Amino acid sequence: MQLDGLHHITMITGDAQRNVDFYAGLLGLRLVKKTVNFDAPEAYHLYFGDEHGSPGSLLTWFEFAGATPGRAGAGMIHRIQLGVPSEASLDFWEQRLGERGYSSERSQDTLAFADDDGLGLELVVADPTNPPLRAAHGPIPPEHALTGVEGARAYVGRDLHADRALLLDTLGFSARSTPGAYRLQGPTRGVNWTYEPSDRHGIQGAGTVHHIAWHSADADHVAWQQRAAAAGMRVTPVIDRDYFRAIYFRQPQGILFEIATTSPGFATDEDPAHLGEELRLPTQHEHLRPQLERTLRPLTNPRSAHAQATR
Repeated sequence: MQLDGLHHITMITGDAQRNVDFYAGLLGLRLVKKTVNFDAPEAYHLYFGDEHGSPGSLLTWFEFAGATPGRAGAGMIHRIQLGVPSEASLDFWEQRLGERGYSSERSQDTLAFADDDGLGLELVVADPTNPPLRAAHGPIPPEHALTGVEGARAYVGRDLHADRALLLDTLGFSARSTPGAYRLQGPTRGVNWTYEPSDRHGIQGAGTVHHIAWHSADADHVAWQQRAAAAGMRVTPVIDRDYFRAIYFRQPQGILFEIATTSPGFATDEDPAHLGEELRLPTQHEHLRPQLERTLRPLTNPRSAHAQATR
């Protein structure tokens, strides 16, 4: 039984349209699902990824309209690493970001910047063992398109090793040579996971990460629930999230972990050619559709607008 790297990472935004403009328009990801938060259906839940919404490519956001900016602190992820094919791709993205008014910091093999909510992002040359998970967006040359999530960095208190046994013995991570650095290598994809010490108090808000989800084979999901519980984690029951099943628990430093399944995927309620085009609601909230369609602000997808303009 082995986790297959990352499933998704979920953040908070204060402005859904601005979020779509940045991730679908500027970065060229596909908006694969436009739905609502299960626990707060008045709020959008937006999913971005490759053409199929593949685990390992997925970045998702809850929109709490007008949310004040948050601040990453101990027990919170503060930076997400996205893969690109080459160092030449870093040149392309440095220029593209700059032309659109976004500052960035370039080193030889990384490009660091932030989105409009202040979330820290970093482009890195992708691990060659990770199959590329690309979206197709006209303005982005395929040879420079993002290839999936390569890693995440989190702040924790002074004890970098509080969950070492959980990571190594229970979840199957391996330790890297740098203290606080780990890798989760699965059958098809791997992801880097790094801790940095911080005493700063975090504030959840726009631009902060809500949780990180690791990817489980469907058949192993209940076994992972049992395994995490046996390691002393307070694990939720299995929750049906329509597009995958999920369990949640907080690891010892306070970061919310999720383990999510592959199936049924994002084409379960939409044609694969039209993912993300219509508002999809969880079954339990379908009765709220008239109200939600009146109150949720309509979103314009830059990808759709570009496709229409080039016909």
